Amino acid sequence: MENYHSKRIQYFPLIISILITLAIGIGASFFTRPEISGWFATLKKPSFNPPNWIFAPVWTTLYILIGISAYLVWKLRDSSGTFKLTVTIYVVQLLLNFSWSLVFFRMHELFGALIVIKLLWLTILANIIYFGKFSKPASWLMVPYLLWVSFATMLNFSIYLLNR
Repeated sequence: MENYHSKRIQYFPLIISILITLAIGIGASFFTRPEISGWFATLKKPSFNPPNWIFAPVWTTLYILIGISAYLVWKLRDSSGTFKLTVTIYVVQLLLNFSWSLVFFRMHELFGALIVIKLLWLTILANIIYFGKFSKPASWLMVPYLLWVSFATMLNFSIYLLNR
């Protein structure tokens, strides 16, 4: 019976998990959106800079994957120190994710944002490792996020170099 229960989808916790990550993105967009046609438009950007319209659907997809991933780990939660550390890493990762938009778009700190995104990359990697201790699918669902943030790190670095 325990095994059956762990395989059933619990829709309310799943939706809450996804809404938490989407809320991070919506909150960050309050710093981002006003700057896209203003300050951000004035920056020199590398040739591989994607069009602005691509960011919202990519981030929305990633936030949904992150939320599903967290839900899968939540379903297998226990009272161990490993689970508590996993939750801490997850929360730090979400805070860094939110902070990057604040530092880059609101504060216009290209170098500061580069530091934040490198820390974010490291916490996503740790998040993947620790999620994997509970659920391999949860771990794999975080890989697209790591890949996108890897690209975003290169983009942030390039924008920093071009606008020093």
